[in-house]
Amino acid sequence: MTYQFPESPEEVQPAGLIRRLAAMLYDTLIGVALMLVTTGIYKMIQSKIIGAEELKRLTESGEMNTDPLLTSVLFVTLFFFFAYFWTKSGQTLGMQAWHIRIQTSEGRSIRWLQALLRFMMAWVSFGCFGLGYLWSVWDTNKRSWHDHFSLSDVVQIPKRQKNG
Repeated sequence: MTYQFPESPEEVQPAGLIRRLAAMLYDTLIGVALMLVTTGIYKMIQSKIIGAEELKRLTESGEMNTDPLLTSVLFVTLFFFFAYFWTKSGQTLGMQAWHIRIQTSEGRSIRWLQALLRFMMAWVSFGCFGLGYLWSVWDTNKRSWHDHFSLSDVVQIPKRQKNG
């Protein structure tokens, strides 16, 4: 079930690239912290399974330099971090700070499949030297590749009025 945001789609403007990048910087810091914690937990579990001495030997020999399972765990962890916030409130913590939100063109929260498509295409956008993000500069609705692909919009939301 999706959530209808209080502002109508006509009340919000597309978010610009600078605001998006600023929110991404905030979320990158949170994402790095989340990956550090996840890696620590992963290594503790791994140590319990194969033993601390064996883990130390594998690490020192360089055999643990690439760990596809850890890479997959980190990727899935990041996806669930972003997807949870995108589908619940349309905003990660960085997006809240910069007053932007992801929503459908009808002004609703996105679904999990849209979040997955968005997350995967964001990596493609970044992997193409950021061209997918820069696309929003030339797009009339300021949409990036992952916005188009996931049928979502990143909008700037009005600041709430303070009573008093």
